Amino acid sequence: MQPISYDVLAIGNAIVDVIAHADDGFLASHGMTKGGMALIGEARAETLYAAMGPGLEMSGGSAGNTIAGVAALGGKGAFIGKVRDDALGDIYRHDLSALGVDFITPAVSAGAATARCLVLVTPDAERTMNTFLGACTGLEEADIDPALVASAGITYLEGYLFDLPPAKQAFRKAATLARGAGRKVALTMSDSFCVHRHRDEFLDLIDGHIDILFANEEEIRALYGTDDVDEAARRAAGHVELVTVTRGGAGALLIDAGGRVDVPASGAVTEVVDTTGAGDLYAAGVLYGLSRGLPLAECGRLGCAAAGEAIGHVGARPQADLRAFL
Repeated sequence: MQPISYDVLAIGNAIVDVIAHADDGFLASHGMTKGGMALIGEARAETLYAAMGPGLEMSGGSAGNTIAGVAALGGKGAFIGKVRDDALGDIYRHDLSALGVDFITPAVSAGAATARCLVLVTPDAERTMNTFLGACTGLEEADIDPALVASAGITYLEGYLFDLPPAKQAFRKAATLARGAGRKVALTMSDSFCVHRHRDEFLDLIDGHIDILFANEEEIRALYGTDDVDEAARRAAGHVELVTVTRGGAGALLIDAGGRVDVPASGAVTEVVDTTGAGDLYAAGVLYGLSRGLPLAECGRLGCAAAGEAIGHVGARPQADLRAFL
């Protein structure tokens, strides 16, 4: 078996986040659903960007945030995603590389611009996202490097990317390669929007290709068509080795063959500033713990601690030394 060179390989949307504060009236005036994620075109992205207040630009994307968190904890990570050879694409590559994450997918020289997500944070710390996917949508099977997949202990797939047929094929190729090499495959549901859009295909993917499933309460309920989170989690556990569900202020639950573990939210959180990326950083903590063979409860504790750091500031990338949580 090929030696493991990377703890986690993340495959997802390479997106630059533009984060600004707004009130509920701004959301209403622009037809946004508070707390949701909407896919928008380039023209809509330009209109909203012009109307937003002063923004903070930083590299993001769900899987990108997670692999950044893994690196911040001391893990070795790699990333597969598509950017354009433009200014935002260069920023994205630089930001990941500066964290020690290997991002070797070549930039495209034609077509849509690098993706960006316009994030509006309301006074209650809820985030509303408007995403122009741009170059992200060009990911395809040819971008999945078999040697890279085989060299990663866990391949982590971002549900947001699971939309166009070429990306779905890329997911299945990566999962097949990883499991064929004796590695693990993780999937994050990303958003209930994704679940409602692709429920049957997600269920098929989970049943045949996934070992580790990440979801929040709304996503797991939507996946199994029930209002009972515990029931939905138990059903998911019948198809994967590990399922973990984040529960906001109530922490998280994790279920594997050894049983169920409930982990409280981080007690270090003194103020909720911005919930952007909390689930992404939770996944980073759990994945890092799994890569080190830590007990399930400790993996969950790391996840909640990392999520707690994320919600204490604006932006999804870690700003504190996450290794302190170890």
